[in-house]
Amino acid sequence: MKKLPQLLGLLLIVALSSQSVVAQFKFSNLFGGKEKPRKNRLFEPTSTVSLGFGSSSYYGDLSPYGRIVQSTINGVRWNANFNFTRQISPTVGIRFGLTWARISGDDSYMDGVTGYEANFMRNLHFRNDIKELSIVGQYDLIRTERSYLRREPIIPYIFGGIAVFAHDPVARPDSSVYDNNDWVRLQPLNTEGQGLPGYSTPYSLISVSFPIGFGVRYKLNPNWDLGFEMGFRYTLTDYLDDAGGNYADPNDLASQSPLARDMGNRTLERYAANRGIDRTQGVANYLEKQGLYDPTSGLNPFTVVTSVQGFSDRTDQRGNPKYNDSYMLTTIKLIYHIPGKIKCPGIR
Repeated sequence: MKKLPQLLGLLLIVALSSQSVVAQFKFSNLFGGKEKPRKNRLFEPTSTVSLGFGSSSYYGDLSPYGRIVQSTINGVRWNANFNFTRQISPTVGIRFGLTWARISGDDSYMDGVTGYEANFMRNLHFRNDIKELSIVGQYDLIRTERSYLRREPIIPYIFGGIAVFAHDPVARPDSSVYDNNDWVRLQPLNTEGQGLPGYSTPYSLISVSFPIGFGVRYKLNPNWDLGFEMGFRYTLTDYLDDAGGNYADPNDLASQSPLARDMGNRTLERYAANRGIDRTQGVANYLEKQGLYDPTSGLNPFTVVTSVQGFSDRTDQRGNPKYNDSYMLTTIKLIYHIPGKIKCPGIR
């Protein structure tokens, strides 16, 4: 009697199995062939679109890599982007992106910073709006099985790819000389003599960068995610900031225009044109270390010299050609999962 329940269970299983075999046999005879076994459901490719906003930071001659934290903070600006992503496997997606990012840099932040006195003395600044078109591969660190509706609540990912971008650096002229202190384009001024006889060719306003970074997506509901992303772009140009080579002869620049001459060498401007900071004390300290100024004289340091050694000759370095410029973007974005086609269940 104790084995009766087990025996009844075994008989039930055998009966159900027999019914299944008979049903399959009848189905096969009815259609003149064997029934095809149902396949397991595979991953369904899906697409998303996103809109994001965030910050941008530039690294280069005016925001040194050697002061990465300060450079990130001092020149922080904004970016906006739109992305379309096609998820082609449980972990891999291909993303196409459009980004508009503003970057900037200013030598006036180097006032009193040991080891960067020459940067402060150089007194350059710039602003640049970058328009970027990118294609990157995105790898999710957590798989999405079957449909995007089954995705995990939090999915971290990494990405890398290539981008083409347009840029155009601008700066403000010295307000004590020019009545109009509006931003002027720097590339046409050939501030390092580019395009003039005996100098290099002008730098291109179109270049390539290599985006790489990481991010995380948080599931808000079946169709919406909130994302955070941080991406670094190493570029193939050293002229996002208009500084990458040596100083030009001021006479050569003057032959083009007085503005080109003045924007090419700004060491003896009293005020930092962009931030409006009085540079008198910092310049006096620098000239004193060079043995060119006596602080007890009471003289204006800007009237003591007409040019400063290291900032006036064609062999003097205006920018460091050793490293190209780069920028970093951090973005918060809203992501929408585009619903796939509605699939009707098969008739059994």
